[in-house]
Amino acid sequence: MCYSIPQILQCYAQGYFLMAEEDGETLNWYSSSRRALIPLDDRFRYPKSLQRVLNQKRFTPAINRDFEGVLQGCADRETTWISAALKEVYRRMHQAGYVHTFEAWQGEELAGGFLGIVMGGVFIGESMFYRVPDASKAAMVMLVNHLRSREFKLFDAQIINPHLSRFGAFEVDKAVYEATLVEAVQYPCKFD
Repeated sequence: MCYSIPQILQCYAQGYFLMAEEDGETLNWYSSSRRALIPLDDRFRYPKSLQRVLNQKRFTPAINRDFEGVLQGCADRETTWISAALKEVYRRMHQAGYVHTFEAWQGEELAGGFLGIVMGGVFIGESMFYRVPDASKAAMVMLVNHLRSREFKLFDAQIINPHLSRFGAFEVDKAVYEATLVEAVQYPCKFD
């Protein structure tokens, strides 16, 4: 098991991701034969109705403004893989500068956001949540724009789902993912 921060980063850099088992205590490493990526080029898309929301400026982006709020929001589900032990791992990695939150705020309310691991030019989206309708979707667009502005090379969403597909997410096989990952972690990108 990899639990020190350097070991955790090494495992993520090799294409693994950490999840809690059903017992809520045991953490295990997983890999997938297919990996979901969010495009950072012109393949990224979103519904026209979301453009209206963005034009109305209903949400304001922030980075790490409420790390705990995002962490709790991502874990607050009927069935979650973010256990107390994994929350502690994320907190330690946040303090070390590797785990960040990208948030959507509506006034003074945390409306939604992303929790992700940053290594070089890679953003690994661990989880996302929302409290206000359209907040996570708006956060997705704002996050992609942020990653583009910082010249990130890879936005790893791990597992494809219909929601991510609406934004142009696509799957690559393990060999393509690992080759892309090895190259992308070498870029000296700054997230915040």
